[in-house]
Amino acid sequence: MKKTKIETTVYEYNSIKELSEEKQLLINQAKEATYRSYAPYSKFNVGAALLLENGKFIQGNNQENSAYPSGLCAERVAIFYANAKYPDIPVKAIAIASRTNDGFLNTPIPPCGSCRQVLLESEERYNQAIRVILYSENKIQIIESVKQLLPLFFDKEMLGK
Repeated sequence: MKKTKIETTVYEYNSIKELSEEKQLLINQAKEATYRSYAPYSKFNVGAALLLENGKFIQGNNQENSAYPSGLCAERVAIFYANAKYPDIPVKAIAIASRTNDGFLNTPIPPCGSCRQVLLESEERYNQAIRVILYSENKIQIIESVKQLLPLFFDKEMLGK
């Protein structure tokens, strides 16, 4: 038997003011995007903002549907739009913010498994890590690569030849 240890490094900050201006702007773009989400069923509004290598910002938000599998998460809305509009430009970072009618959450919410896989595909596509910034009122977490969130990932190499 062989035992393999997998570690993830998460940087935590208590305030948005501790971050660079670029990261603050990205977080504010994600927070703003929550106000345009369509979440009439869950009342759980998620916003995502991407920073592309060319300096452009792309926003996305969750879009629910009464036929639940037909909706889409904020992260995938943003990444698919970025890949459609700027197919040759890598994503440098993504910020994710979540709120309910009571305000922004007190705990950062990470992307779901499907979103992690889609973000990982973008890392692989451009051979460049995507920094993940998770915002909440009381804590901000930063992960340097999607692979840190999905260490046992499925990629094109596993499809065989």
